[in-house]
Amino acid sequence: MSKIHFYKYQATGNDFVIIDNRAGQYPLSIGQIMKLCDRKFGVGCDGVMIIEEDPEFDFKLSYYNGDGTQSLCGNGSRAAVKIASDLGMIKGKTTFNAYDGPHEAVVLADDIIKLKMNDVKELKNIDNGISVNTGSPHFVKFVDTLQDYPVTPEGRAIRYSPSFHPIGTNANFVEELGDNTLFVRTYERGVEEETLSCGTGVTASALAASLKGYTSPVKINVLGGHLSIEFKSSEGSFSDIYLIGPAKKVFEGEIEI
Repeated sequence: MSKIHFYKYQATGNDFVIIDNRAGQYPLSIGQIMKLCDRKFGVGCDGVMIIEEDPEFDFKLSYYNGDGTQSLCGNGSRAAVKIASDLGMIKGKTTFNAYDGPHEAVVLADDIIKLKMNDVKELKNIDNGISVNTGSPHFVKFVDTLQDYPVTPEGRAIRYSPSFHPIGTNANFVEELGDNTLFVRTYERGVEEETLSCGTGVTASALAASLKGYTSPVKINVLGGHLSIEFKSSEGSFSDIYLIGPAKKVFEGEIEI
């Protein structure tokens, strides 16, 4: 077993273990990553992020879901930018390399991180909802009275639906609140349960809501707090997409794993 120094951050309730591996001293296995995520036998988190040196960017960010799979994580990326700022790696703005390529971000006042997402070329109508890839695959379904909606069983059914075989999808349930505001709840693939927030999911939801007349910036309410999405749209494609919201340190420590 080896002792690992870690940081715990949260971004609107989406929580992450972050490891500063710029010195390359932590060659973690998938099994060790899964153990870190375990809320009873590890630190406990929705995902693990590893920050490493990158010759072309400020840093390289690798994100792992609780089951060891990799993807882009929007809230995780915002948390990574916050820790990069806290550690003095960046000053005010950054360009870093993630699962789906380079991303830019800006550190604003009051722990707000503005993250630029990659362009989205199209939204697909499927199974009475909308499918969109915002760095991770997402399905968006508009519903009424979301507070009482059975997110976990419905989300799991969609995640494993034959329509999204073999990789599956994240499932977002969205209620229109008026005033250009959405309430979003997400069942996350890889975590395999509902999370308090999902950055790529709320981004997908905002873009899908543009088909219903929502305009940039779209305000988002999630169980873990509040976010906003900015974007430009043209003939069904989207550019200059920004995920904006808070990210904060919870604690740091060491664990033998």
